Amino acid sequence: MSHVFTLLIAREARLLFRRPAELLNPLVFFAIVIALFPLAVGPDTQLLQRLSPGLVWVAALLSVLLSLDGLFRSDFEDGSLEQWVLSSQPLALLVLAKVLAHWAFSGLALVLLSPLLALMLGLPIACLPVLLLSLLLGTPVLSLLGAVGAALTVGLERGGLLLALLILPLYIPVLLLGSGALQAALEGMPATGYLLWLGSLTALAVTLTPFAIAAGLKISVGE
Repeated sequence: MSHVFTLLIAREARLLFRRPAELLNPLVFFAIVIALFPLAVGPDTQLLQRLSPGLVWVAALLSVLLSLDGLFRSDFEDGSLEQWVLSSQPLALLVLAKVLAHWAFSGLALVLLSPLLALMLGLPIACLPVLLLSLLLGTPVLSLLGAVGAALTVGLERGGLLLALLILPLYIPVLLLGSGALQAALEGMPATGYLLWLGSLTALAVTLTPFAIAAGLKISVGE
């Protein structure tokens, strides 16, 4: 089973590198939102610093959401999803490998890019470890929850809007905890509680969402 998991992650990595736009679009969107915001509100460093926790997390959330509409679409169109459903391997394991591979090559890059963009907003260097850790814990939850919506809408021609409507309410706890951790660090308060809650959500999402994704895919392919 672990061999299948490894092979599937390697397959997803090859497919993603053949379609570099799918990797770059969320990162470019994230960078553009952060870069344009100071132009819109002006050069007030204190204002930018106060707004930076929420802005960074909203931009990260929308960037992850942007990359999810096509998560299963190519596999649905070429018939791979039907083979996954009929496979003797657990479908939940297969989709977990796919989502984790997608996060490793897009979400993780977003996490690594975030400190540079956060400095543009005047975020102190002392807050960067909390920023990195909160995004490292929170973005997998965003990807896994988004994959549930992507699985349910994969058979629709224009499912992007429906995907957003389904998933955005589920993103609210992650958004509150992530921006709360960064705000606490900005004010010199401990962010441990926020990060522990984010870690708990990550463990819960890794444990439960693969089964929800698998159920959504079975509905979408009509099995």
